[in-house]
Amino acid sequence: MLLDTAMHQAMGLHSLTPQSDLRLLAVLSQPDGGPWLEMLWQLCAHLQRLGYPVVVLDGTAREEPHAPGLAQLLGPAPWPGAGALDTAAAGASLAVLPAARGLAWLAEQAQAEEEGTAALRRLHPLFRAYALVVLHAPPERLAPLLHGSASMPLIMTGPGTQGMVRCYRQLKHMALHAGVRCTVAAIVPPGVAPQPQQTAQTLATLQRSAHKHLGLPIHTTTVTAARAQDIQRLALQLLENAGTLDAALPLLHAQGCTALSPLDRSH
Repeated sequence: MLLDTAMHQAMGLHSLTPQSDLRLLAVLSQPDGGPWLEMLWQLCAHLQRLGYPVVVLDGTAREEPHAPGLAQLLGPAPWPGAGALDTAAAGASLAVLPAARGLAWLAEQAQAEEEGTAALRRLHPLFRAYALVVLHAPPERLAPLLHGSASMPLIMTGPGTQGMVRCYRQLKHMALHAGVRCTVAAIVPPGVAPQPQQTAQTLATLQRSAHKHLGLPIHTTTVTAARAQDIQRLALQLLENAGTLDAALPLLHAQGCTALSPLDRSH
């Protein structure tokens, strides 16, 4: 899937300058039909307008013959035209690849190696033309990959008490199985009146629970989807909390990721 974005001058935004390192952002996926995906696309669009080419590895989308993705890139025979990924990094569109099978294989490698960052290094030669790799997947898939990582994943939830129990469970899973703390963003969807006091109280309760039961401080923020400056602020926070992917060891092909029919990657 391609999300069109327009480039503009990012003056005054903390004087951020794109770096040559390949950086890693992790966003926990949510099982319901909330505004989470739309917010993810908007965050990525803002990062691209800041001059950071972004590729999203969508762990909620399975690679198929009509939609090849990460599994094929990790395998011995990527589809014809896969090399265009490097060219696409210079464009103004957001690259999104199905990655459920590929991330599952990397997670297995991470558990075998007892270090998620070692498995993630295999992404470096595949996406070195980009500045940011965004992993979008459930906590069960992300936890083994982020073990030992400096990256601070993002969890999005609703503005009130709804979804906070699920949010706490995700915080707990990432703390216990990855040893990382997360940023929690309460998203106020378009058309919904903000309730700042209620949202602040709910997030404060979540912070106290995480500190008491998990021993972890967490950063929380509120983002009104209709306010571009809120999205911009969260995008900058994600940059600050991003990890770095080191250059890879020799790429080992995924034995469980057999090649599918070569077709266009856009979906």
